[in-house]
Amino acid sequence: MFTGAMTALVTPFRDREVDTRALEALVEAQIAGGINALVPCGSTGEAATLTNEEHLAVVRAVVRAARGRVPVIAGTGSNSTAEAIRLTRGAEEAGADAALLISPYYNKPTQDGIYRHYAAVADTTGLPLILYNIPGRTGSNITPDTIARLARLPNIAGVKEASGNLAQVLEIIDESGADFGIYSGDDILTLPIMAAGGHGVIAVGANLMPRAYVELTDALLAGDLERSRMLNHRLLPLMQALTLEVNPIPVKTALGMMGRCADEFRLPLMSMSPGARIRLEAVLHEYELV
Repeated sequence: MFTGAMTALVTPFRDREVDTRALEALVEAQIAGGINALVPCGSTGEAATLTNEEHLAVVRAVVRAARGRVPVIAGTGSNSTAEAIRLTRGAEEAGADAALLISPYYNKPTQDGIYRHYAAVADTTGLPLILYNIPGRTGSNITPDTIARLARLPNIAGVKEASGNLAQVLEIIDESGADFGIYSGDDILTLPIMAAGGHGVIAVGANLMPRAYVELTDALLAGDLERSRMLNHRLLPLMQALTLEVNPIPVKTALGMMGRCADEFRLPLMSMSPGARIRLEAVLHEYELV
């Protein structure tokens, strides 16, 4: 089981191409910060606007840069089951340690359709698979019953839960078994989800402050709630600033301010609005990141 703080990596662009050099530097900074795993090609990594070739090239670049020092959990989800299978197989061939698959979006499948989607992918790979439940982006929720059913499949290893529904998370923890990983998909819910029995977070803010997120999850895994509350309080302004606009606009803008990568997005995402940018920069100054 994967545990602790895992970074939902951004995908740097320069002149409309993937900036592999900046990506490799980001990986080095994450490992130097003690991060527990790297998660490229998720929603933070703008996977929706990567071509298939770019998607797998990013996974290969992260695997190559990580050099086995931390696990690489590749985002390989799609609203097409056949496409999810192709991406997952590609990630496995690239050397990824696991795959994270968003629930099929736009199609709005039934719960049985969601189950069959993930089961079909699981049948084609030896990688551990992590479900990704984010109804605000997909238009459908993976229910606790469906997650518990999927958890019985041998290589369905966990779920990234970003429904924002703590009651649902508690039900998943109760129904899915002790060996099934529960990961917060919202930075700001890391404390309550892990305090309730979750195993880690796939975090956006860890792109900026990996060590701070590691300290928080280490304290939570050790059951030190007093220290956890203090560390969470310190991170709260950053977590809030990273929601000023839709992810990953704030976090990539912040990395641009820090000189880590270009402040470049692919349409339909756009650069951060001037007012939100000023507010974000003020928060980054508080943390001495700029």
